[in-house]
Amino acid sequence: MGFFDGLKRDTKQARTVEEVDRPQTQEQEVVVAEEALVDDPENIEVVVREVEDYAAPVIPQEPLKSYKDKAPVRHVVGQTKIIAIINQKGGVGKSTTAINLGAALGEMGKQVLLVDLDPQGNCSSGLGVEKSLIQQCIYDVLLNDVPLEEVIIPDIAEGLDIAPATINLAGAEVELVSEMARENRLKDAVGGMRGKYDFILIDCPPSLGLLTVNALVAADKLLIPIQCEFYALEGVTKLLESMKRVKSRLNPTLDIYGILLTMYDSRTTLSKQVVDEVREYFGRLVFATPIPRTVKLSEAPSFGQPITQYDPKGRGALSYIELAKEVIARG
Repeated sequence: MGFFDGLKRDTKQARTVEEVDRPQTQEQEVVVAEEALVDDPENIEVVVREVEDYAAPVIPQEPLKSYKDKAPVRHVVGQTKIIAIINQKGGVGKSTTAINLGAALGEMGKQVLLVDLDPQGNCSSGLGVEKSLIQQCIYDVLLNDVPLEEVIIPDIAEGLDIAPATINLAGAEVELVSEMARENRLKDAVGGMRGKYDFILIDCPPSLGLLTVNALVAADKLLIPIQCEFYALEGVTKLLESMKRVKSRLNPTLDIYGILLTMYDSRTTLSKQVVDEVREYFGRLVFATPIPRTVKLSEAPSFGQPITQYDPKGRGALSYIELAKEVIARG
């Protein structure tokens, strides 16, 4: 046993020597350094270093184009058709349709003005407009008598211009109450643009307030998106009643231009039932092309692009192109 005890003792000593001779790790060196500082605090050397201020590079944003910078129109503009895209129910695809139908018509050689009349400004942000750069919007047209031309941002896409909206528009409903000729503000503004655009599309808010009444008075026709889901026709009855009142008192030529079926899913029985029900109720007013529910259609606004640019060969883009053909055919 003495031999083994001696061997263990020699091995332990060798390890101790090895640990002493072994280079210290960075962590060990820090510990030793800290201990040294604690032992001799008077000899602490303070090192002052100059650190350069770091800031992320600021990329200057280009100012928004004005109407005077608009590219020249290379065709003769015929009779302007003013279409209000409207449904008092939210989430049915009004803004999606306004953006993508406008872009599809523009790519087919038409001149289109998109008027964003929704305080949420989804059409503006969905087309990549930086709202912090907007100096005047459709609110100023309605309440400050600013000419519509002064707020238009031209060539936001091929053949497509936009009159943007900001959060200021949220107060317009209340402020319009005390204004003279409050229902005719938008009509007077867009009337001066007739002959300059083939189509003027108005994206309406999901309500039947004064902004929507302005759209009903200004429009020639109504395009009503209806989602292919349960309660699809909910609220449409009230919209039709409002349309009849406006038609009898303020806009005798107002009528329904077409019914658009949105968020269609051919895999579900419910979608097919809704399509059949809507077609039975509205007949030939229903567009032949339903708009499918696709992920790409939902993604496109976050990239500030219409679906015809974001996913030009996808089902969503092809559907809106077919819808644009129907719109042109209807005149």
